[in-house]
Amino acid sequence: MDAPAPPAASTEQLAASSLLQLIWLASPALPVGGFSYSEGLEAAVECGEVSTENAAARWLSDQLQLALARGDLAVIAQAIPAWRENRLERIAELNAWVLQTRETSELRAQAEQMGRSLLEWLRNHEGASTARIEACVRLQPTYPVAFALAASQTAAGVRECLLAYAFGWAENMMQAAIKSVPLGQSAGQRILARLSRDIPPAVEAALHLSDDARQAFSPMLAILSARHETQYSRLFRS
Repeated sequence: MDAPAPPAASTEQLAASSLLQLIWLASPALPVGGFSYSEGLEAAVECGEVSTENAAARWLSDQLQLALARGDLAVIAQAIPAWRENRLERIAELNAWVLQTRETSELRAQAEQMGRSLLEWLRNHEGASTARIEACVRLQPTYPVAFALAASQTAAGVRECLLAYAFGWAENMMQAAIKSVPLGQSAGQRILARLSRDIPPAVEAALHLSDDARQAFSPMLAILSARHETQYSRLFRS
């Protein structure tokens, strides 16, 4: 006699499960190496562009709105439904766009390394199917595309997935500011509070960007990233 099927999960249980999965994906403890990158912030500190709490907060808020929202967040917003619908050609297009718009070797290496690390984490984590993971391996995924795969396995909406990604980025960048400026923990929390206010409108903007509107034009960030490649003393890999 067959065993009875388990009861269907309630809406509350599904919501809780998805929320915990997103918190996990956004956590700085996720072993993808995000803590080792400053994304040009350390170079901005070195050249005197960022030297105070307020300057760091402005810098990161600008980066969120001008770079992250128009680039990575917009890619993830399109990649999540593509993964859910198994549209691998679309995923490949988005992955290629990320690689093509990384303007320095450091920024490209970061996207590739974090993508590989997240994919390795997915191999040892229940959720994504072996077929999906192998398809992602063949793409040599960047971090936004690998994150979209992980997030697509939850029942969360795309907006919630983007909020989680952006907050995880904000936590890592706040820690980079604390170490490189340097700043105290209270200053870091004030920066994180500002970014938390800026994240929802940035996510809304990303959700409505078409392929033609998506962009990664941040010339000063690219210049600082290139300078960082030869910076004499540094704590971070970008």
